[in-house]
Parts: sequence; C-alpha cells; structure tokens
Amino acid sequence: MTRDRHSETDTIARKAQQMEEARKRRRESAWYGLGMFGLVGWSVAVPIVAGIALGVWIDQRWPCEVSWTLTLLLAGAVLGALNAWYWVQREGRDD
Repeated sequence: MTRDRHSETDTIARKAQQMEEARKRRRESAWYGLGMFGLVGWSVAVPIVAGIALGVWIDQRWPCEVSWTLTLLLAGAVLGALNAWYWVQREGRDD
C-alpha cells in the first residue's frame, strides 16, 4: 500500500508539472498576446462608447450648460482604464 501511494503521488506531481509547463508555453504564444491586447482594448473601448451614448441621450433629452457627452466620455475613460488595469493585474498574478 505504501508503494502504491508513493507511485500515485509521483504521478500527480508529474501531471501537475506537465500542466504548469503547458500553461507557460501557452502564455508565450503570439495568440495569447493578441488575445490580451484585444481584451484590454475592449475593456477600455466599451465604457467609453457607453458613456458617449448615454451622454448624447441625456444632452438631447435634457439640454443644459454641462455637456454630459464629454463628462461621461471622461468617466468612461477612467472606468475603462481601471478595468484594463484590473485585467492586466489579474493575468500578471497568474505568472
């Protein structure tokens, strides 16, 4: 029984090492880099476009001295930057 348990432990350790090596190889590929670039781009673009759309809608609905389009564009840019920072930190933490 001790010998069987030892061989199971070795098998598990070997499989874990293989998975770790495969994960590292995946991160080094060009497709992984392009995917991260796209993820960060979309995480910035979506809040900016949403802020602009909401700002235009508010400006048309309730005109006032303040340009809600510009205000929400800036808010979307800040939110997008924070979102991108979160994703980059999250992916960097796995290394």
